[in-house]
Amino acid sequence: MINKVMELKLKVRNKGYSGEVSRKLLKELVSLNGRIGFRGYTKNDMVERSNGVLTYSPTNIVNNKIVNYENDTYISQDKYKESPEIMVKNNDILFVKTGSTLGKSALVRNLTEPATINPQLIVIKTINVDSDYLAVYLLTDSIQKQVFQVKIGGAVPTLTETEIGKFVVKLPSLPEQSAIGSLFRTLDSLLASYKENLTNYQSLKATMLSKMFPKAGQTVPEIRLDGFEGEWELIKLGKFCDLITKGTTAKSQSERGKVNFIKVENLKGNEIYPIVKISEEEHLGSLKRSILCEGDILFSIAGTLGRTAIVRNNILPANTNQALAIIRGCKLDVYFLLVVLSGEAVKDYIRKNPTVGAQPNLSLEQVSSLKLQVPSIDEQQAIGAYFSNLDQFITSYQEKISQLETLKKKLLQDMFI
Repeated sequence: MINKVMELKLKVRNKGYSGEVSRKLLKELVSLNGRIGFRGYTKNDMVERSNGVLTYSPTNIVNNKIVNYENDTYISQDKYKESPEIMVKNNDILFVKTGSTLGKSALVRNLTEPATINPQLIVIKTINVDSDYLAVYLLTDSIQKQVFQVKIGGAVPTLTETEIGKFVVKLPSLPEQSAIGSLFRTLDSLLASYKENLTNYQSLKATMLSKMFPKAGQTVPEIRLDGFEGEWELIKLGKFCDLITKGTTAKSQSERGKVNFIKVENLKGNEIYPIVKISEEEHLGSLKRSILCEGDILFSIAGTLGRTAIVRNNILPANTNQALAIIRGCKLDVYFLLVVLSGEAVKDYIRKNPTVGAQPNLSLEQVSSLKLQVPSIDEQQAIGAYFSNLDQFITSYQEKISQLETLKKKLLQDMFI
């Protein structure tokens, strides 16, 4: 699907789209209206949702999309009818004209109830321009530079409708505008779909983490995979592992060494993202004790406590510092252990047992003494595989979202020079 979107991008200015791009003032293409001062509303005009009209504010614009909230403002029908020019309709564009989010905008889609705006917004109604195209163009550097060139300073930055109307818009033919608008609409639809799927998988993982492990004082979980029964055993981590150690501070940290040097901040979502490197000499010399091996589990014991990750072959050779415990040779399923160490029982232990100093920390002895409830090795492997699959789905959607957002940003730069 991403490749298809990229093909659309290449066609935008190819076959059938070779004409010149004109330059127009925004006011020649649209009507711009804000709430007139004497028609402003007061607290007395605000009513319950069931009796009123939705009134948008800048907080309803998030990532260039319209978002509704439970506590949205609603004003009376009479106050709404006073200002027909700012009655919001589908395909209108809302634009922030004052405040800290000056210049933010969003195209209105799927509006299902009457709506208007507060004094911080204007309503842009398209006349001689494709609404999807204009909504995209308002996100470009060209418009944002104009916003900050003409804004009125002071405690609250502001733009008047007159100044906004003077913004210069580059305008290809209407069919090309439609093609560009359609391209970005496809991108946004894909992004929305991927983000919804990501949220669903993250929610599912959180639910399963709370239900597939025994709660305090219990010996069986609320939800169990098919085919498993019997009570879980309470163990101490150190008795089931060959080694629990840590590293030390490296002297040769840079971006040019040959060995990845892992810090707490490199652990994200149970994965490792190396940045800093050290020399091979130091890795094999003074830091020999903390040479990492495939299958090791890293567990943060200083600063931000409780981050976890499995060491995979693709980051080796690698080493680490004293803020990360290295857990090696456990007689438990590795991915099951990773999930347990990320769970609420360990988080609760961390909250109750950190050594308080310049920064919170756990000793290796405390890590070794961690009490964990574990089932049979077969059930550990089944649980580990279940959460490993969930994490793969989550990572996959995170990567897709990142790719699409990068593509969208590049298109905004390349198509509107």
